[in-house]
Amino acid sequence: MSYCLHSESHLDTGPIYVRENGKLHVVNPGAGGVQNVTPKTRPFSLFSRSFSVELCMNREDDRARRQRTDHFIFTYTKEGNLRYSAKSLFSLVLGYISDNVDHIDSLIGFPEQIAEKLFSAAEARQKFTEPVTGLRALQKFTEAYGSLVLCSLCLRNRYLVISEKLEEIKSFRELTCLDLSCCKLGDEHELLEHLTKEALSSVKRLLLKDNSLSDAGLRRMTAPVRVLKKGLENLLVLDLSCNPKITDVGIGYLLSFKKLNCLDISGTGLKDVNAVIKRLQMQIGLVHSKVPLKEFDHSNCKTEGWAEQTVLQWEQAVMESMKPQHNLRSRAAALHFYGKTHRIEEVVKCTLVEPETKASGNLQFYKDKVQNCHLPLKKEVAGSHELKNNKKRALAEQERERTSKQKHLCLTVEDWDLLNTY
Repeated sequence: MSYCLHSESHLDTGPIYVRENGKLHVVNPGAGGVQNVTPKTRPFSLFSRSFSVELCMNREDDRARRQRTDHFIFTYTKEGNLRYSAKSLFSLVLGYISDNVDHIDSLIGFPEQIAEKLFSAAEARQKFTEPVTGLRALQKFTEAYGSLVLCSLCLRNRYLVISEKLEEIKSFRELTCLDLSCCKLGDEHELLEHLTKEALSSVKRLLLKDNSLSDAGLRRMTAPVRVLKKGLENLLVLDLSCNPKITDVGIGYLLSFKKLNCLDISGTGLKDVNAVIKRLQMQIGLVHSKVPLKEFDHSNCKTEGWAEQTVLQWEQAVMESMKPQHNLRSRAAALHFYGKTHRIEEVVKCTLVEPETKASGNLQFYKDKVQNCHLPLKKEVAGSHELKNNKKRALAEQERERTSKQKHLCLTVEDWDLLNTY
């Protein structure tokens, strides 16, 4: 016989059942008697009456909790009381898409007004500074909107930004102005090769001052224009000053830029300056300027477009990475203790080549008809003379094109080697 009695408990445990000879008997706690009564089944309950359940969602996710506060705008009244108002559905959706901007498939055909707000929201979250996802998101915007994202890019003396964000810079399309002055890129840099692609055929203003360029670099840069009539065929302003390795041979490659209006070759390694001046005037109509031209004062080229703040964020990230870390102070202290001088790497600034510039003088050129077109005509007869001159020039250009086609048929082995690299 087995039974369970809780006499010390003050709680009412109810009836107690005892099994005897295969039958259940009820034990009366007060009288201590046993009755043969069929037991009454009680409803089974899993939890007690005081048990409660609390449903918690995303309690462990701090980011989800942080996003809940982003749904409201908190301000203060004049009395100093905190006031909050709910954000609009548009701003909430805009924030969600900007957080996941790298997952967008395409933005082609999307309205430009909303796309600009989306770009600004992603830019405020610094989504374009991320290594992989930032490049993918930036490419989606440049493919759809081109020059709206960036129409002018100034990277003067920012060679570190070019080396760190080269792929992002190559994703920009339909640029009209590009300033790469004082970057020391050299002839074999990947960005100079990218200048010959169709994505940058819209460039009209190119500044390559002090970039360690030589005749080989100019030959490579002008090969698509000279042979295939592609690349920088719409170039109007070109600055090649302070590149002492450029000689008279390299200037010959520039004659393929028929639309060129302004050229600066000051500080180059020209041997026969007078012959170069006559050659530029006879073949592409550029006149030597005795006064410095305002097109080369480097103040007109600025970074303009939606991605203006993005370029500044790239520069700030590069400058932050160049700062000395705290864990390197002990090493510097040890070097100082042992009498060793600590090597300090300073930012290389743009140093102009003064001797070459003074020797060759100011070699800036402009197209005469471009300068005179802004002047008012005194007589109506001048208009008829200009029409006749334009017809003559058109005929002369047609003859030049015919002769140039005949010249293109006879390509050198070096030109064919260059074309095979593209």
